Amino acid sequence: MLVVLLVVGGLVWLFVAQPWRSAAQPIATPSPSPSTSQSPTTSPTPSEAPTETPPAEGEEEVPNPELTPTADACLPGDLTIEALTDQQAYAAGQNPQLSIRLVNRSDTDCTLNVGTSAQSFTVSSGSDVWWRSTDCQTEPSDMIVLLTAGQETTSSAPLTWDRTRSSVDTCDGDRPSAPGGGATYHLSVSIGGIASTNTAPFILQ
Repeated sequence: MLVVLLVVGGLVWLFVAQPWRSAAQPIATPSPSPSTSQSPTTSPTPSEAPTETPPAEGEEEVPNPELTPTADACLPGDLTIEALTDQQAYAAGQNPQLSIRLVNRSDTDCTLNVGTSAQSFTVSSGSDVWWRSTDCQTEPSDMIVLLTAGQETTSSAPLTWDRTRSSVDTCDGDRPSAPGGGATYHLSVSIGGIASTNTAPFILQ
């Protein structure tokens, strides 16, 4: 039996000095294991089930092969990816909270990299791309998880857009603020190269 692990509050969005440099958090799904793990092995019995202790700060997490998902990789046709915002309109000074919803629509279990290295959030207005989460992302990481048949899951914590225009050339400097006054923007997302089936519209005041 695969050990079901919950991604809890200890896994938070990666923040540094500026909000736009934050990286998306791994999707909250059961049975995570690092992508560097080796071939699948037989899962332990409940009495033998290992528990993971978070590594101390500065230490590298050591892969545990006994927790490696054993299903095949998810196919694009197996999944539905949705872009989500916490509101449809934001007052001046309110920052949109962005999330991903992921559904395994197939009748079989599959594995997927849901780490920050596989996630992308894009905010645009018309044809103008205002912000990408990958422009100034720091320390992206992989996380392979098992998605059971029919499972639906959502980001365990949202990613905040600070209402500025992103650019790989201005990660450490001042950035233009997105116009408000009722302007409409759209959020699109992707994970593992699979694009969302929708865009989530929202208004900035």
